[in-house]
Amino acid sequence: MNTPHPTWRKSSRSDNNGGACIEVANMPHTTAVRDSKDQAGPTLAFTTPTWARFIDSIKAGEHGALTPELLG
Repeated sequence: MNTPHPTWRKSSRSDNNGGACIEVANMPHTTAVRDSKDQAGPTLAFTTPTWARFIDSIKAGEHGALTPELLG
Protein backbone atom coordinates (compact mmCIF):
# COMPACT_ATOMS: atom_id res chain seq x y z
CA MET A 1 0.00 0.00 0.00
CA ASN A 2 1.48 3.34 -1.02
CA THR A 3 0.14 5.39 1.86
CA PRO A 4 2.79 7.25 3.85
CA HIS A 5 2.92 6.14 7.48
CA PRO A 6 -0.66 5.22 8.32
CA THR A 7 -1.49 5.10 12.03
CA TRP A 8 -2.33 1.49 12.87
CA ARG A 9 -4.38 0.48 15.90
CA LYS A 10 -5.84 -2.70 17.34
CA SER A 11 -8.52 -3.48 19.86
CA SER A 12 -7.85 -2.71 23.50
CA ARG A 13 -9.19 -6.23 24.12
CA SER A 14 -6.29 -7.64 22.14
CA ASP A 15 -3.43 -9.12 24.11
CA ASN A 16 0.15 -10.02 23.26
CA ASN A 17 -0.28 -13.78 23.72
CA GLY A 18 -0.30 -14.63 20.02
CA GLY A 19 -4.05 -14.34 19.54
CA ALA A 20 -5.79 -13.75 16.23
CA CYS A 21 -5.63 -9.95 15.97
CA ILE A 22 -5.90 -7.42 13.21
CA GLU A 23 -4.77 -3.84 13.00
CA VAL A 24 -6.79 -1.13 11.30
CA ALA A 25 -5.67 2.18 9.80
CA ASN A 26 -8.09 4.89 8.69
CA MET A 27 -6.95 6.94 5.71
CA PRO A 28 -8.74 9.33 3.37
CA HIS A 29 -11.56 7.34 1.70
CA THR A 30 -10.01 4.01 2.75
CA THR A 31 -9.73 1.69 5.74
CA ALA A 32 -6.78 -0.69 5.69
CA VAL A 33 -6.59 -3.97 7.61
CA ARG A 34 -3.58 -6.21 8.30
CA ASP A 35 -2.50 -9.11 10.52
CA SER A 36 -0.91 -7.74 13.69
CA LYS A 37 1.60 -10.62 13.69
CA ASP A 38 2.69 -9.96 10.08
CA GLN A 39 2.94 -6.20 9.82
CA ALA A 40 5.05 -6.38 6.65
CA GLY A 41 2.59 -8.79 5.06
CA PRO A 42 -0.38 -8.09 2.82
CA THR A 43 -2.84 -5.32 3.58
CA LEU A 44 -6.52 -5.35 2.67
CA ALA A 45 -8.05 -2.00 1.72
CA PHE A 46 -11.76 -1.19 1.86
CA THR A 47 -13.64 1.95 0.94
CA THR A 48 -14.81 3.79 4.05
CA PRO A 49 -18.52 3.08 3.36
CA THR A 50 -17.84 -0.64 2.78
CA TRP A 51 -15.89 -0.92 6.04
CA ALA A 52 -18.64 0.94 7.92
CA ARG A 53 -21.29 -1.46 6.55
CA PHE A 54 -19.15 -4.43 7.61
CA ILE A 55 -18.74 -3.10 11.17
CA ASP A 56 -22.47 -2.32 11.37
CA SER A 57 -23.30 -5.88 10.26
CA ILE A 58 -21.06 -7.31 12.99
CA LYS A 59 -22.72 -5.11 15.62
CA ALA A 60 -26.13 -6.25 14.36
CA GLY A 61 -25.14 -9.91 14.86
CA GLU A 62 -25.40 -10.78 11.17
CA HIS A 63 -22.33 -13.02 11.35
CA GLY A 64 -23.22 -14.89 14.53
CA ALA A 65 -21.46 -14.70 17.85
CA LEU A 66 -17.68 -14.66 17.87
CA THR A 67 -16.53 -17.13 20.49
CA PRO A 68 -13.08 -18.51 21.36
CA GLU A 69 -14.10 -21.82 19.74
CA LEU A 70 -14.72 -20.07 16.41
CA LEU A 71 -11.42 -18.24 16.59
CA GLY A 72 -9.45 -21.47 16.96
